[in-house]
Amino acid sequence: MPVAPEPPTAGFRPCVVIPTYNNPATIRAVVSRVREHLPEVVVVDDGSAAPGRDAVAALGREGLAHVTHRERNGGKGAAVKTGFERARALGFSHALQVDADGQHSLEDIPTFLEVARAQPEALVLGAPVYDATAPRGRLIARRITLFWTNFETHGRVIADPMCGFRVYPLHVLGALGSVIDRTGDRMDFDIEVAVRLAWAGVEVVNLPTKVRYLREDEGGVSHFDMLWDNLRIGWLHTRLSTRAVMIQPWIKLARALSRRPPPWRALSSS
Repeated sequence: MPVAPEPPTAGFRPCVVIPTYNNPATIRAVVSRVREHLPEVVVVDDGSAAPGRDAVAALGREGLAHVTHRERNGGKGAAVKTGFERARALGFSHALQVDADGQHSLEDIPTFLEVARAQPEALVLGAPVYDATAPRGRLIARRITLFWTNFETHGRVIADPMCGFRVYPLHVLGALGSVIDRTGDRMDFDIEVAVRLAWAGVEVVNLPTKVRYLREDEGGVSHFDMLWDNLRIGWLHTRLSTRAVMIQPWIKLARALSRRPPPWRALSSS
């Protein structure tokens, strides 16, 4: 992210970041529901086809969102990172990430923001409570991923690494800029950034939130590629678990011995 890290301003100024790719049937409703709780919304169109691109452009014209269009589809992670950059440029302190497909319980936004305000340096993660609409294959895949993230973080630090409903402290991301820049650009992003922030000493707060998968006739659409995204995630866990065993314990020990505060904490107190 090219924007230089800055300490948080005196005020807590959050926004919502919504990455979208071909969600013309749901994006307006999601933005409208979000604005019932928080009017500042950043929407990143990740190279959608004309219907999705036009739906996002209309939100910008009507003043309902700060809109950024990516020329080509780069993946969810790339779109979220673009959203972080835009949010920081607009002077926001925190970014609440929300998926564009309408599956999240947006009535939980005030709770997530309340926790983020009270713990401004924490990563606030949604811990999904699924109903009968959740595909069995998705649940199995999440259990597998949770097993690996528990291993990588040496404990049950992260309740669900794949949930896209979460609050990021932007000044922490700025202080860890190179770490964040190296995270995956596609569906592997949510997992990797959560693990790497936990490694960096960022406190993780898990909050339960209901998740409902929409039917196709309701506008529900998944861009998860069962082959390539699973391969990316498998390779990601290979790299993270290797680092967790071979390198991360020594880094943790060195930090403990040096007694130096994390970079964002030094930044906040300067």
